[in-house]
Amino acid sequence: MRKVYNFSAGPAMLPEDVLLKAQAEMLDWNGTGMSIMELGHRGPEFQEVAAQAEADLRELLFVPDDYQVLFLPGGATTQFAMVPINLLNENKKADYIETGIWSAKAIEEAKRYGHVNIAASLTERDGLLYIPTQDEWHLSEDAAYVHYTPNETIAGVEFQWVPETGKIPLVADMTSSIMSQPIDVKQYGLIYAGAQKNIGQAGITIVIIRDELIKSSLFLTPTLYQYKVHAEHHSFYNTPPTYSWYIAGLMFAWTKQQGGVAKIYQQNKKKAAMLYDYIDQHLDFYQCQVHPDCRSLMNISFSLSNEKLTDAFLTEAEKNGLTNLRGHRIAGGVRASIYNAMPMEGVEALLHFMDAFRLSS
Repeated sequence: MRKVYNFSAGPAMLPEDVLLKAQAEMLDWNGTGMSIMELGHRGPEFQEVAAQAEADLRELLFVPDDYQVLFLPGGATTQFAMVPINLLNENKKADYIETGIWSAKAIEEAKRYGHVNIAASLTERDGLLYIPTQDEWHLSEDAAYVHYTPNETIAGVEFQWVPETGKIPLVADMTSSIMSQPIDVKQYGLIYAGAQKNIGQAGITIVIIRDELIKSSLFLTPTLYQYKVHAEHHSFYNTPPTYSWYIAGLMFAWTKQQGGVAKIYQQNKKKAAMLYDYIDQHLDFYQCQVHPDCRSLMNISFSLSNEKLTDAFLTEAEKNGLTNLRGHRIAGGVRASIYNAMPMEGVEALLHFMDAFRLSS
């Protein structure tokens, strides 16, 4: 039984069942007498692991046949460069929506390779962080793609809707939202996501890309930054992060056992609603700085009205087995990341502590 509930924004909590299975298979995977970390990536054993992981992910997200699923090293931050390198057209122009730290980092990287039009930026409504509706955006007619970050981990801001970009491909950094709720992959030209939230261990990144977008990249692009190369070699052009891929496969299998993404989404909505409802009922003590129309399902960021109590709150929380609740160094305050592996009991324990701390302060 776990002794703590880990509310880290990533690397995030993993299900106990997944950890126990990985532990049991550590020295001998499937009767081979070898650890999964020792298996050759081109051998039939690991090829079986890779194929099953892709098949399960396709099933969970209903990925159409005309999309490639790539398992790549480098983290989602690498995709900040790979997206413009591979998708910019002759105009070398792309639209970006800036809603927080991670979309801002993607913008700065894209500027190295072409012109970036910031079509919209995070604003405020009623003194709370707010994502402008699309009728307030300034999209280009000739952009190669439109990039946005559905969930911004640090501020706890999330789109509750999918932008409509017509024939222009929509690109999404879903690192903090993938598999937390159902998505329609057909609405996107490209989706990318680091694994360390809902997919498993840090070290691997998922890219889901429509076939028609896989083309020759910009001149002088390094081989390992070309989607075309990775697609042609089924993510095996070079040695992949095999253990991270294996853990991702265990996570996909676990997600299926829970009833799939739609079932997990219902659980996630309940967990988030419990926390937000409690905060809203006690605004004299706890405050969420995000407008209700764009609050994150996965990252509940809030502060204490008396900021001097924050350190005491975090210290006491850890003593009670509630770890990694400190907000990002940029935002401060408190952040409870409740990814798929966080059980309802963890949220209930946090609420019990929040109430006890409020009453005793």
